[in-house]
Amino acid sequence: MPGALPVPNRKAVEFATLAAMALHCRINETSIFARKNYFYPDLPKGYQISQYDKPLAEHGFIEVPAGKNGGDQKKIGIARVHLEEDAGKSLHEGFPDASEKTAIDLNRSGVPLIEIVSEPDISTPDEAYEYLTRLKQIILYSGVSDCNMEEGSLRCDANVSIRPRGQKELGTKAEIKNVNSFRFIREALIYEIARQADVVESGGKIIQETRLYNAHEGKTYSMRSKEQAHDYRYFPEPDLLPLVVDEKWRAEIRKTLPELPEARRARLVKEYGITQYDAQVLTVSKSLADQFESAAKAAKSPKRVANLVQGELMGRLKASGAEIEQSPISMKGVAQSADLVESGVISGKMLKDLYDLCFERSQDFPEVYEEEGRPQQSSDTSALEKIIDEVIAANPKQLEQFRAGKTTMLGFFVGQVMKASKGQANPQVVNELLAKKLD
Repeated sequence: MPGALPVPNRKAVEFATLAAMALHCRINETSIFARKNYFYPDLPKGYQISQYDKPLAEHGFIEVPAGKNGGDQKKIGIARVHLEEDAGKSLHEGFPDASEKTAIDLNRSGVPLIEIVSEPDISTPDEAYEYLTRLKQIILYSGVSDCNMEEGSLRCDANVSIRPRGQKELGTKAEIKNVNSFRFIREALIYEIARQADVVESGGKIIQETRLYNAHEGKTYSMRSKEQAHDYRYFPEPDLLPLVVDEKWRAEIRKTLPELPEARRARLVKEYGITQYDAQVLTVSKSLADQFESAAKAAKSPKRVANLVQGELMGRLKASGAEIEQSPISMKGVAQSADLVESGVISGKMLKDLYDLCFERSQDFPEVYEEEGRPQQSSDTSALEKIIDEVIAANPKQLEQFRAGKTTMLGFFVGQVMKASKGQANPQVVNELLAKKLD
């Protein structure tokens, strides 16, 4: 609260330590809180409690896909993870007189946050996007934050510096702030790299500054000059003792560390026989991974479940602009449908039609399957032979083409039989019977 002396929040320290462990950082037993002094409207008291030369954790890393095919991995170093208090939020639009005045929202002021600082190892905007995606995944899996960018529980500032080919030292950096999506961060970096290159190539100099990204124009604009570390006049926070996270406490926190995305991907490949790509898609969120595993354990073929989730389910969700949590088809429903296809009770075409009905009616698969009278694909050879005879008789021209050597016409006849049977014919049986009849 404004005017009250600061007190460390034990849960915040545990969350910060947990996040640092998930990022492979070394946890420092003793870290020191410092005062970072600067005058800005969102910080009425004139200083922010942060950590400077002795942060909570250091020297971690995140692995991101590298290379054109994404098969290789590149390590992006994590310089430090430290605790600090949040400042207020400046509001420049959305209220009367916004064109003339700035409002300050102090609701989040003093709330603990974690700052994660990467090493200058990121070489391209695409790598930055992958880094942020992996970072968000890790933090979500650890349970430390909901990472909602719109609500401010995940924020990103990007420092950009370039160097001419062959030069070892990086040039002066510019900081881009207040970018509210990973896509916009990638776009802002593309623009800023080109801008700096143009300045250098035309004989100009990059100045150290903070810039804002305008998403509508796709450009960055200068906001204010950027301070150096000594400008903040850091000194130890006199109202807080050194923070000690000893080995016993670290061990307790480590016990709460859940299985992280990379380890889970490797286990899913090993346990369920799915591909690396399958595992990558299915571990995008902890919720999706949990649901897949519950379905895979109950299903005859985990691989078929994986295929249905990626193909039929995710495709329909994307088309309707919904997330996995909003899917009308539960993972239990996916497992049931996978088993029906695996055992030959329904065909792939029937499954697609049933999934379409699930999305149209916002109902789960078991419910729709019952309402539709538990349809089954037909393997009754006598009934299918009758349909085949009718199809052949109705298409003499295509029959003539087939017998003249155009074997691709077999697919035409299969399609016609499937259509005549309303998708309920067993495709394998149809193919076998058609091959005999046509020959």
